[in-house]
Amino acid sequence: MTSKIINMAERMKDEDDIALEALFRSDPVADDGFSAKVASRVRRRVWVRRLALPTALVIGLAISARTLLQVIAVFSGFLNAVFSSAPGLDRLPFAAALQPSTILVGASLLLAVLLVTRILEE
Repeated sequence: MTSKIINMAERMKDEDDIALEALFRSDPVADDGFSAKVASRVRRRVWVRRLALPTALVIGLAISARTLLQVIAVFSGFLNAVFSSAPGLDRLPFAAALQPSTILVGASLLLAVLLVTRILEE
């Protein structure tokens, strides 16, 4: 059962409704590829923004790697002076799992999960 009010509202049209319907019925305006250019530039800028922070982080870590290793050495020396024995990874019960290959696989999986969540957001 349909309402008479809705049917009447659909049938009643003023000048503005008729003008809008005429505009929407017309052919689209030719833009000579302008829309495609704008869309490609927007996509490119989105990718540049997404890659800027991770790239800067990798470059910053590469530049500061030697300094970070020195800070870690100084910090371990400080711990040795305070506690008279430096904590070592060999004392941990899961020290065998801390191989470089295991760490690289774990980091790769973490990055893959982060990438998939980014893709699924969009």
